[in-house]
Amino acid sequence: MFNRKNLARLAGVGAAASVALGLFSTGAAHADTFIPLPGGEIVKTLSDGTVVTVRMVGESATISPSMGSTPVHRNAWASGSAQVEISGGGEDVGGKIYPGYVVGCQVNIDGGGAESGASAEVDSEGSVSPEGEVGGNLTLGPGQADAFYVLDIEKPDDYGNEDHSTNNGFDGNSGSVTWSDSTIGLSGCGGYAQARSFVKVKVETDNVMSVVTLWGQPFSLG
Repeated sequence: MFNRKNLARLAGVGAAASVALGLFSTGAAHADTFIPLPGGEIVKTLSDGTVVTVRMVGESATISPSMGSTPVHRNAWASGSAQVEISGGGEDVGGKIYPGYVVGCQVNIDGGGAESGASAEVDSEGSVSPEGEVGGNLTLGPGQADAFYVLDIEKPDDYGNEDHSTNNGFDGNSGSVTWSDSTIGLSGCGGYAQARSFVKVKVETDNVMSVVTLWGQPFSLG
C-alpha cells in the first residue's frame, strides 16, 4: 500500500501562489475514481466600472475509499487553480483570493447555498464569510452541509506574532492560487454526499469594495 503524507506548501512569485494538501491511499481491492471538472468563469462589473474576472481552471477530484472502510466514511482529494484579472480600476487595485469547498450530506448544494457550521458561512447568493477554519475533515448528518477554506498561510501579524490566513493577497491587476490534493474527508453521512468548489475574491478600489464568488460544478463523493 502506498501512502502520501499530509503536506502543505505555498510558493508565490509576484501575484501567484500555490498550495498542496493531501492524504492519499490506494489498495488493490479499492481503485480510485478520477473526476475531471469543467471549472468556470464569472465576470462582474463593479459600480465604479471596474471589471473583475474570476476563472477556475485545471479542476479535478479523486474519490477514494476511506480508511474507515464503512459507508459513512468518504475520502476525496481535490485540485484546481483560481485566476483573477482586474481592469478599469487603476494600476494597483489588488485583491484577496479565498478558495474553498462546500460539502453536503443528502442535501442539494447546486444553488451554492448551504447551512454551514464552524468552518465558514455560505448564503444562497454565494457570499462566504472570511471568518472560519481550514481543513476538509468534516462530520455531517443527513440534511447538513458545511464549508471550509483550502489555504492556511502562516505569516506574522502586525505585532510579529504567528498568524494564519485563508486567502492569498495580490497587488496589481492579476493574481492566482493553485492547490493540489486538498483533502475532503467526510464522516457520519450514510446517504449520498456531494461537494463543490468556490472561489471568493475581495476587491477594493478607491471608490468601492466588492466580493465576487465563482462556484464550481458539484461532484459526487459517493
